[in-house]
Amino acid sequence: MERHVRAMLALSTRVVRNADDADEIVQEAFLKVWTLAPRWQSDREAKFSTWLYRVVLNASLDRLRRVRFLPVEEAGDPADPGPGGLDQAMSRQRERLVSAAMSEMPARQRQALSLYYFSDLSAPEAAKVLSLSITAMEALLLRGKRNLKGALARLGIRGIGDVT
Repeated sequence: MERHVRAMLALSTRVVRNADDADEIVQEAFLKVWTLAPRWQSDREAKFSTWLYRVVLNASLDRLRRVRFLPVEEAGDPADPGPGGLDQAMSRQRERLVSAAMSEMPARQRQALSLYYFSDLSAPEAAKVLSLSITAMEALLLRGKRNLKGALARLGIRGIGDVT
């Protein structure tokens, strides 16, 4: 190992262009050569050093093929996939305004809108819950949306951009 380590480090460093990776590769290569030494046949034409060069070169090329990871210092902080503080505040404000506007509406319209828009029920499912025909449910939803829009307008909300 002492005889070949400098040449192997030089080879691996030239291939992977990173001294730390090269050092690791050479250590692994020497370990591999040690465990596979019985397979090497000294009576063949290739010298031991030729075989060792091949093992280090293959290990270096394998390292290049692997996905490279950035050092922790360079990776930075991961982006939070959740909504930011402003988005959460806007969502809470929007919910309060819609809730306040819906409180002014007739109970049946409020129930229809709640079931259809906030409970993820289809119109036929919501109609069954309220014991209505589908046509009556659709009419109730139409009147409810119109009343909700008016109630929001009285609160100063004309469009979703007004909620900040």
